[in-house]
Amino acid sequence: MAIVDTLKQAVTWWNGQTLGTKIFTSRHGRRVGEDDQGNVFYQTADGTRRWVIYNGEAEASRVSPDWHGWLHHTWDEPPSERPLARKPWEKPHVENLTGTVMAYAPAGSIRQPQPAQRSDYDAWSPE
Repeated sequence: MAIVDTLKQAVTWWNGQTLGTKIFTSRHGRRVGEDDQGNVFYQTADGTRRWVIYNGEAEASRVSPDWHGWLHHTWDEPPSERPLARKPWEKPHVENLTGTVMAYAPAGSIRQPQPAQRSDYDAWSPE
């Protein structure tokens, strides 16, 4: 099974890290923290480069706003050292669900279950 995993790392980028990223991370990466989804965040020793190794499929919307801000140098301290203050009305972070069964479907959408037949309406039928 190790050969299959190594081959997947060499030729795919959407299933975790590639072989090149693994080598670069082992040589230059300093682990900074991990989020609640198991994604691991790294930076170089001088702090100029920051990156994430996804736990599973590489989907950018899985990174929470806290870590996103750190990755893009919006703030210097990672959320593992200095978590952001939360407002009581804030909802927890959810990844983009477009294209999945859990995606939002407004009322009237063809993806919504159809309502039961109305009993107070009789459709006209020609005789």
